[in-house]
Amino acid sequence: MEIIRIPKIMQETSKTHCLRGKSIGFVPTMGALHEGHLSLIRRSKSENDITVVSIFVNPIQFGHNEDLSNYPRDMEGDIEKLKSEDVDTLFSPDVMPMYPHGFSTYINVRDLSDKLCGVFRPGHFDGVATVVSKLFNVVKPRRAYFGQKDFQQTVVIKKMVEDLNMDVEMVTCPTVREGDGLAMSSRNVYLSQDEREAAAVIYKTLISASELMKTGNPKPEDIKRHMRDMLKTEPLISEIQYAGVYDSETLDELNEFKKQNLFAIAVKMGKTRLIDNMFVEALNTKL
Repeated sequence: MEIIRIPKIMQETSKTHCLRGKSIGFVPTMGALHEGHLSLIRRSKSENDITVVSIFVNPIQFGHNEDLSNYPRDMEGDIEKLKSEDVDTLFSPDVMPMYPHGFSTYINVRDLSDKLCGVFRPGHFDGVATVVSKLFNVVKPRRAYFGQKDFQQTVVIKKMVEDLNMDVEMVTCPTVREGDGLAMSSRNVYLSQDEREAAAVIYKTLISASELMKTGNPKPEDIKRHMRDMLKTEPLISEIQYAGVYDSETLDELNEFKKQNLFAIAVKMGKTRLIDNMFVEALNTKL
């Protein structure tokens, strides 16, 4: 596996692959790799000639009171995982080459970045869109792979790709879960044993809400109430930031169901922020 740390060298390497007619699949990460990341890598390897994985803890997507300095890092372990998956290239730049002195260009995807997680993490998706656009320019992928757990991120990036005519195919892959349903996340390592056990309530709530769709004739507000009531039964949840039914394209909260509905949750388990979501189809096929 080739390890590249300088953006210009990564660009030249990618150009060479492209000139040789090789397709590049790209999996952008912030490291602390887990099975969710590895599933994206395997999908990329099955669909492309070359797979590039980036590890870059992007400082501009963290707020002032967020966990940049403490974000989990395990470069040695990550490299071993990537080698075991036979990844072609790891791109792992330092901050300075990505954001040199005087850097002043940021991307804002309006009308999507300030909803759901954006309400609680102002500026976060500007940082995400900016770094992903830079990574796309450096790696030059034909396809880029993201997990459904971070669904708002995929919506924001997809809109950016469309609006800026980027020649990248966005591929969203299913959320990978622990045995009890908890969505895999690098931040799960922050959880105490008790919090980790309690966190299973998030997925249980999504499943319960989806089952409620099959009974009677509930409205989105009924689903929202059910979700919040169920989450409130877990005393280790310190904050429910959102829980409800949303439009999967606009991310607006729904007053009436569509054919496909996004059930989404964000909570704080102690000090750790956890998110999850699920697509649920309305039973009424006329919707």
